[in-house]
Amino acid sequence: MAEQVVSPDLSFVKDVIASGGGDLKKCYQCSTCTVVCNVTPDNKPFPRKEMLYAQWGMKDRLISNPDIWLCHQCSDCTAHCPRGAKPGEVLGAVRKMAIKHYSGPSTLANMTADPKYLLLLFAIPAVLFFAIIASLGHLDFSSIKPAEHGGISFSNFIPVKFIDSIFIPVAGFAALAFVFGIRKYWADLVKNGGSLAKMDLFSSLYLAIIDIVTHKKFTECDVANGRTASHRAVFFSFIGLAITTALGVFYLYGLKWESPYPLSDPLKIIGNISAIALLAGIIAVASNRIDNQEKAGKGGYFDWLFIGVVFGVGGTGFLSEILRLSNVAAIAFCMYYLHLVFIFFLFAYAPFSKMAHMVYRTTAMVYARHTGRE
Repeated sequence: MAEQVVSPDLSFVKDVIASGGGDLKKCYQCSTCTVVCNVTPDNKPFPRKEMLYAQWGMKDRLISNPDIWLCHQCSDCTAHCPRGAKPGEVLGAVRKMAIKHYSGPSTLANMTADPKYLLLLFAIPAVLFFAIIASLGHLDFSSIKPAEHGGISFSNFIPVKFIDSIFIPVAGFAALAFVFGIRKYWADLVKNGGSLAKMDLFSSLYLAIIDIVTHKKFTECDVANGRTASHRAVFFSFIGLAITTALGVFYLYGLKWESPYPLSDPLKIIGNISAIALLAGIIAVASNRIDNQEKAGKGGYFDWLFIGVVFGVGGTGFLSEILRLSNVAAIAFCMYYLHLVFIFFLFAYAPFSKMAHMVYRTTAMVYARHTGRE
C-alpha cells in the first residue's frame, strides 16, 4: 500500500469551527450520518469522509469536493448523530468557506462573510442612492411631480435611467464574479476528481436543472422535509420576479410605456403574486429553521443574512406598492429607497453570499452527472 502524507491545515480547521461547524471535534467517525442520509450516492457516500477531511484540515480535498454541494442539508445526519457533531452544520460551514475561496475579489468575499462589515455593506448602496436623490433635489418630497394620471410615481422620484446606470454594472459585476468562480471550481473538480465523461455536458445540465426545478432532493429529506414547499415558493417567486423585470424592460424600452401600470396589467399580476410568494416562502424558511433547530441546528450568520435580505427585498417592495396606492408620498418614497438598497445588496453581493449556492450547487450536480457520480 502506497504511503500518503497528510499535511493538516490547522487554520482551516479553526475557520470551519468559527464558520458554524463548532461541534466538528465531537465526531468519532461512527458513520451514522452516512447511513441515514437519503441523498448521498452509493459510491463514496457523504458526509463521513467530509467530516474526516474537516477534522484533519484537508482543505484541498474538501473545498473542491462536489459532495459538499450534493448535500442539501436535510439535517437527517445532524438529528441522528449520537455525538451531536452536527454534520449538516459542518458542511454548511464548509460551503460558506468554498464560496469565499472561489469568489473574488477576496476582500469583498471576506467582508460579506463577516458580520462586523454588515453596516458598511449596506452603507454603500444607501449612500449611493441618497446622493442621486439629493442631486435631483428630491429630498424635498413636495418637489416631485405626480404621475401622469395623478398619484405617486416612483420613476419621478428616481428616474429609471439612474437606476439602470447602477444595476446594469452591478449585474455585470456579479455575473463576471460567478463566471470566474465557476471556472476555478470546475478546474479543481477536474484536477482532483477527474473528467472521465459518462454523460455529455448538455444532458448533465438538463437533468441537473430538472432536479433543481422539481426540488427532487428536498423531497427525499426526513427531518427538514417541510423545507420543500418553502424553498419552492422562494425559487419560483424569483423566477416570477425575473419575468416581471423582463416585462418592465419591454414595456419601457420596447413599447415606450412608462410606469405606474394598472393592477390588472399582466406585469403587475405576475409581480404581485411573486412578491407574496416570496414573502410567504422566506417566512416559512425562517420558521422551519426555528422549529427544527434542536434537531438540525439553528444555522449561522451566513444563513440568516440571506433570509433577512430576501425578506427585506420582498417586504419593502410589497410595502412600497401599498403605500404608493395609498398615496402616502413621504413614507412611500422612503420605503422605495430602502427597497433599492436591499435589491442592490442582494445582487451586488450575490457571488459572496448564500445566494451563490444556486450556482455552485448546480455546477457540482452537473459534474456529478457528467462523471457518473450520480
